[in-house]
Amino acid sequence: MGAFYNIMVGYFFGFALGVGCALAVFYSIYSGGYRKAVQDSLEPQKPKRYLNEMAAALRRAEKRAKEPA
Repeated sequence: MGAFYNIMVGYFFGFALGVGCALAVFYSIYSGGYRKAVQDSLEPQKPKRYLNEMAAALRRAEKRAKEPA
């Protein structure tokens, strides 16, 4: 009984709380930065930072496309 109890406690703390913490981190990222980025992308007048980041992303994509595989 002692080994089974230890395994279940370890499973709970390692898996259940670990996954819960990871989901909490993902949600905080979504609710903070990602949601704001989506809102900015849907606005008719784009913010200057959005336009700068899009231009940088396009330059990186073009650079990668020119590199040999």
